Amino acid sequence: QVQLVESGGGSVQAGGSLRLSCAASGNTYSSYCMGWFRQAPGKEREGVAAIDSVGSTSYADFVKGRFTISRDNAKNTLYLQMNSLKPEDTAMYYCAAFSGGYYCPHRIADFGYWGQGTQVTVSS
Repeated sequence: QVQLVESGGGSVQAGGSLRLSCAASGNTYSSYCMGWFRQAPGKEREGVAAIDSVGSTSYADFVKGRFTISRDNAKNTLYLQMNSLKPEDTAMYYCAAFSGGYYCPHRIADFGYWGQGTQVTVSS
């Protein structure tokens, strides 16, 4: 089984930065597509960013230019550097893994492994 543990969340003011980390178990991590998702109270979970097994990245339009997803395969760790945070970024942030192929899936439901989440709160 794959275990994912997020960390790095917290409360910041608008314009601030946070770096989220996701520690993954298993020695096949490098072959997974990894993604960051977020969910605000009362809203659906949405994709934030993803990085596939060969390092290709994708971002939701609402974070382009502000967030950067990266991975350190030697440490089995996924990162999300969040800069220029806005109040609307407030949400629970989750990392997830897709182990069923070499590329990232298009559907959130295809990610089979999820962490417990880390809360990000951005105040104005």
